Amino acid sequence: MGMGMDQVALEAALHDAEQRLQDAIRSGDVRALDLLLDDRVVYTGPDGSTMTKEEDLGAHRSRTLAVDIFEQQELHVTVVDSTGVTRVLAGLEGTAGGHPFTARLRYTRTWVHADGSWRVLAAHASAVTDLG
Repeated sequence: MGMGMDQVALEAALHDAEQRLQDAIRSGDVRALDLLLDDRVVYTGPDGSTMTKEEDLGAHRSRTLAVDIFEQQELHVTVVDSTGVTRVLAGLEGTAGGHPFTARLRYTRTWVHADGSWRVLAAHASAVTDLG
């Protein structure tokens, strides 16, 4: 590549993108989410259900999904060429479909770097049960 961003810069930019994504989830910022999510993104939830980008944005737009707390407890960032992976352990509180929820989730997000920015192409969340 020669002119491409170096590994350290790419990792720093991905770390920043993950934080901006969490901020957007917390504030229900549909505009920011739109920019951070690839149009082809599919999110797989802890129950195995899937959501497209439009469904995800729609849930935030209508406040069907409102995340009041997204507290990052761990973050690991891996970059290979123009592909990135963030692994996040987080505590969440909010409302979904009018019902309050509390969850501890481990997210794995696959990001692609294109046109100078990172976007989420795939995301999966698993529920974490406290072992004692």
